[in-house]
Amino acid sequence: MRSNLDELTSRLGRWSSGRGPLYLLLAVRIRALIDDGELPPGSPLPPERVLARRLAVGRGTVVAAYDQLQQEGKVTRRQGSGTRVSPAALPATRTPAGITVNPLHQHLLGLPDDVALLSCVAPDEPPPALIEAYAEAAAELAAVRHDIGYHPAGYPVLREALAGYYRARGVPTSAGEILVTNGAQQALTLLATTLLSPGDTVLTEPATYPGALESFREAAARFRTAASATGSGPAAGAAEFGAALTARPALAYLVPTGQNPTGSVMPSLVRRRLAGLAAEHDVPLIDDEVPAELCFSGEPPPPLCSFHRGEQIITIGSLSKLVWGGLRIGWIRAAEPMISRLARLRAVHDLGGDVLSQLAAVRLLARVGELRRERAAVLRRRHDHLLAEMARALPGWSVEPALGGQTVWVRLPHGDAEAFAQVALRHRVAIPPGRAFDPLGGHGGFVRLPFLFPEEELTSAVDRLAAAWHDYDGSAGSRALPHLVL
Repeated sequence: MRSNLDELTSRLGRWSSGRGPLYLLLAVRIRALIDDGELPPGSPLPPERVLARRLAVGRGTVVAAYDQLQQEGKVTRRQGSGTRVSPAALPATRTPAGITVNPLHQHLLGLPDDVALLSCVAPDEPPPALIEAYAEAAAELAAVRHDIGYHPAGYPVLREALAGYYRARGVPTSAGEILVTNGAQQALTLLATTLLSPGDTVLTEPATYPGALESFREAAARFRTAASATGSGPAAGAAEFGAALTARPALAYLVPTGQNPTGSVMPSLVRRRLAGLAAEHDVPLIDDEVPAELCFSGEPPPPLCSFHRGEQIITIGSLSKLVWGGLRIGWIRAAEPMISRLARLRAVHDLGGDVLSQLAAVRLLARVGELRRERAAVLRRRHDHLLAEMARALPGWSVEPALGGQTVWVRLPHGDAEAFAQVALRHRVAIPPGRAFDPLGGHGGFVRLPFLFPEEELTSAVDRLAAAWHDYDGSAGSRALPHLVL
């Protein structure tokens, strides 16, 4: 144990040198060691009293840090066996080089072609409209003069185009209220850095976008969850989330349209209510509109900022889901003082984004209605196909139809989604388990499934899942799966 203790304290380094509660700073540093693979799955952590004595802190600090990590699913704690790194905070596999890979990021790291990546929620090829937009943008770029190309707040023409996009949706907006970012993920990171201090509370839905959770965790935030407009119904959800807003968290985060992972769409009355409460209680509220253009009903619902003109409502968006993930164009719409703060921070990071991509984005925004109709029609057809195939091959699984977005939220009949995901991976299909979407580590019996792929690929993926479920469950019988492709 002493060698383990010496090694851990050495790796912790100057863990307490930041701002915020000591227990959160300790939890953040241990989490980083786990995520970086320096503390492998199953590794024992020192007893609370032993580590507290070595770090010269109270035992309560270590207990609270371990509790935080347990809540995040990073460690397991059992009476008599101590605290250990979880076997897998998320199910993982290994690349040929032996590196453990989180399924939520497998599609970024080049796994074998025969793995069906149901962890991916972005279009898998650039559409013709993007190629055309780049060709036109290249011609315009050739005429640029007296411009060094550094624009931390975004290329002026694109900022104005985005302001026009919101004006067309009934929200008065100036270019000064727009910051262009390198995708919506950078937008979330900039906002977390600007708005959060260690120990601050972030209010989210019980299941939400994991990329946002990671940005908030990197800022050493704590989480509180409340239903918004799903689960117990819109009225009850609005009351629950609204009551949580009155407690004045440091930040609130919502995905009202095509919600990730559920595919739900928040009613306008709920939007109005929550926007008003955020303004009344002076709570910055991030409206993540990245999937908003993928609403099955047609036009996207109004953004939260249309219901209140105050400084508390912050809107983020991107073209990654409507067009292509490789087009790294995102944005923030907020009050001008906030945009100025964020632009100064952006300048420190990268001085601004790629000008050619921003010029292409201007042309794509001019065609947003056309792109929306085409993309929504494809997604709706594939959504219906996925649900039909699940009813055929996995009739015991429960799924609520989506109203937009790219994913459905599926409850398994029983068992643990993380354990099942490991079995599914052996059948060459990668799925993210529910705990990845819950900041408090719940939803262990859920998985998220996308409906992005062509119908024949969805059929093959469902059949692989059915075969995996047979292996995991052991009670489904041995009926043939005619579409199974291995």
